[in-house]
Amino acid sequence: MNNNRNVLTTVIVLLLLIYSATFVVDEREVVIKFRLGEIVRTYNDPGLFFMIPFLNNIKRYDSRLLTMDSKPEQFLTSEKKNVIVDSFVKWRITGPENFYRASKGDERIGVSRLSQIINDLTKSEFSKKTINDVVSGDRVFIMNTVKSEANKAASALGISVIDVRLKKVDLPDEVSNSVYARMVKERATVAKAFRSKGKEEAKGITAAAERESETIIAEAYKQAQEIKGQGDAISTEVYAEAFNMSPEFYSFYRSLDAYKNTFNLKQDILIIQPDSEFFKYFNNPAGKR
Repeated sequence: MNNNRNVLTTVIVLLLLIYSATFVVDEREVVIKFRLGEIVRTYNDPGLFFMIPFLNNIKRYDSRLLTMDSKPEQFLTSEKKNVIVDSFVKWRITGPENFYRASKGDERIGVSRLSQIINDLTKSEFSKKTINDVVSGDRVFIMNTVKSEANKAASALGISVIDVRLKKVDLPDEVSNSVYARMVKERATVAKAFRSKGKEEAKGITAAAERESETIIAEAYKQAQEIKGQGDAISTEVYAEAFNMSPEFYSFYRSLDAYKNTFNLKQDILIIQPDSEFFKYFNNPAGKR
């Protein structure tokens, strides 16, 4: 019974020794091995490795692409105007030993130092640009410059900056209101200019239309008078030919027209001598007295 207990105890001790003497490096991490606080080796490749218990210890870091999402910061432009910048950084630990030394073993310190580097570089770049540049112009150029300079500064931390991106650039409320008011004023000025130009063009079009209308009416009246004159001439010529062919019939026809026009209404009264020239065809169909 005692022998079995001793064997079991020995097995457990051996398993504990083996467990404490081995460690696994995951493909998503890098591992630093220490001996009495001094860095001995860095493990970048995954696998099973050994160490001396109590003499060695390890420190693990994530080797994947990491995101540092900074809180929005206010920066001054070259016009001394505040803008609120919200950005994020893609970064990776590529020098774990340098990262450990720079951060004193605390990953939060390393991230904080990277954040300060990005913040200082972004502030510097924004101070060289106008609001128009940072809002709608040179964003890509600005952030590429920040990324390049940040890589140089962060290399001492064992960090590679993969990308720096702006999520948004906003104006403070007081600046936004001022810009909005200026935009409204500018748009109102442009609208007023368009309306004024439109009214001027409308007057010109109306005047041209009226002149064209008057010209057309005058031309039409002229043509109508010419046609009427030609008609009157033809009518006169026809009447003259008819008169020459039968003067007596022409006289009779004209007298009938006169009678019709004179006695058009029942209440008409005509005071005239019965034997006057007007009634000659009433008294005698031949027109003789």
